Amino acid sequence: MSDTVKFLVIGSAGTGKSCLLHQFIENKFKQDSNHTIGVEFGSRVVNVGGKTVKLQIWDTAGQERFRSVTRSYYRGAAGALLVYDITSRETYNALTNWLTDARTLASPNIVIILCGNKKDLDADREVTFLEASRFAQENELMFLETSALTGENVEEGFLKCARTILNKIDSGELDPERMGSGIQYGDASLRQLRQPRGTTTQNKQQCNC
Repeated sequence: MSDTVKFLVIGSAGTGKSCLLHQFIENKFKQDSNHTIGVEFGSRVVNVGGKTVKLQIWDTAGQERFRSVTRSYYRGAAGALLVYDITSRETYNALTNWLTDARTLASPNIVIILCGNKKDLDADREVTFLEASRFAQENELMFLETSALTGENVEEGFLKCARTILNKIDSGELDPERMGSGIQYGDASLRQLRQPRGTTTQNKQQCNC
């Protein structure tokens, strides 16, 4: 049975969030994509570092009028794709607000990867790779440019985020046992293997058996 990790896809309307999710789940581009109303959901089982993990992904509406609805879905998310459109300075400028929401409403420890989407429209670019890279560095985010149309870096974005979450569990930085961690164990043996560092001596001895 696989572990389950809750993911969010957040960012302004029109950045291609639903298309990224569709490309990751279905491995194809979503042609007739309208603005998401409220929240959409998708899931996929992936192999991350030899471990089977089920990603539960919540695609949130980017329009302001749905913010109060979508914010309720932030709770308990372990990871997020924070998406902007490289051809829209406006969507890039809104990133700070989305980031604040994620860290306030989900968890300060939420693992976030910044995705500059629509990489295929490079000729219309309004945000440079370097500028976004600096923003990511300043805010302790991972960073990739993606194309939901061609599929470039889409899978890598989700997997990189999942890999980081698992590494943080292994190092004790993330505690899956904590309420609202966004991680659900599918196998009791994995829970034993991933005891946080702050466990009792007795538990540590059990882990090393």
